[in-house]
Amino acid sequence: MESLLKSFNKRDFISVVANRQKRFAAADGSVPAGTDGSRELARALHPKAQYVKVAAVTERAPDVKSFTLVPDPSRGTTALAWFGAGKYLTVFVTINGMPVTRAYSISSSPKASLEGKYELTIKLVDGGLVSRYILDNWQVGTEVTVSAPEGNFEYQPLRDAKNVIGLAGGSGITPFLSMAQAIADGDEDFELTLLYGSRNKDNILFFDELAALEKACPKFRVVHVLSDKDAKAGKGFEKGFLTAELIQKYAPADAPYSVFLCGPQQMYEFVDKELAKLDLERKFIRHEMFGEFHNPASQPDYPAGVPETVKITVTQAGEKKTVEGSSNDSVLQILEKNGVAAPARCRSGECGFCHSLLISGKIYTPPHMDYRRMADLQFGFIHPCCSFPLTDLEIDVPPAK
Repeated sequence: MESLLKSFNKRDFISVVANRQKRFAAADGSVPAGTDGSRELARALHPKAQYVKVAAVTERAPDVKSFTLVPDPSRGTTALAWFGAGKYLTVFVTINGMPVTRAYSISSSPKASLEGKYELTIKLVDGGLVSRYILDNWQVGTEVTVSAPEGNFEYQPLRDAKNVIGLAGGSGITPFLSMAQAIADGDEDFELTLLYGSRNKDNILFFDELAALEKACPKFRVVHVLSDKDAKAGKGFEKGFLTAELIQKYAPADAPYSVFLCGPQQMYEFVDKELAKLDLERKFIRHEMFGEFHNPASQPDYPAGVPETVKITVTQAGEKKTVEGSSNDSVLQILEKNGVAAPARCRSGECGFCHSLLISGKIYTPPHMDYRRMADLQFGFIHPCCSFPLTDLEIDVPPAK
């Protein structure tokens, strides 16, 4: 069997997929009469795209805005897909003629989706192309295209403990706000204690909303953790950082608990070291997607002697092009900066939507972002969104969808 597998030409399978997609596209898409409605339900829950428009814009801070999105019937969307609290939407935008994507956690409740509303809360990222574009350009009436709700950062009773310690930093509050609302609405059934890290009280997002949810829902508690040395604390506040000691203070002493994390890259690097001190089962530690990873050279296992610039020869739909970029950028970022539109969703290695074939060259993937299957590793497939070039590369990338 092993020799048979090695005899296959991996690139032949790409044409098989392309031919299959052509057959799918040629089909009329009609649903046979007499079905039980499962196909219609699947389409409602998992649309290929949702066409929405901005109905309201709320400024949360000088660099943070919430956008309420509603269906746009004129473009074919009459209802929004329901979701489990903790999911994200991929936003599709075109900037200077270049299609790009970014994933943002839904900050509104699942119940609101049934009422025809999503809310995305977006914070400006330093040097962020898409966040800057959205904050500058989205206004009431702006037409937007988003994906179906996606991701795995949601409570799962068969896996997660009944008690959850949520660790949030900055705009990482958004999926926890959705979870707290779902608990209050009766759509989720677990105990959530949220430790929310901010620099000071003025930097806390959704302070009033969180306080109201805590008051209305006995299964939800929020503790604000302020890192500024001169920040004033009081009841419901802690000083310092999200340490193992602080987690133990609020975790149940006589029952298992899960830890859910969502925040910036620096928070993950710090908190993961603290969680190692708690000796929790691996299944009880849940990370929201990291988002784009930056500065791979900061990782302890990053090799020495990597050139500053690299060339990537990319084949896409039979056309070949060679581009150049910084080895500090991911393969996906290099392609996009050179006008090559590649498929992408989560941009953090999790979803596999950018799955591409590495023909030659070497890449580095941060271990905590390497979600590839064993078959991917064996046959040379990579996730360009979290792969950093160590040498010149040749890759085969699917067309953007």
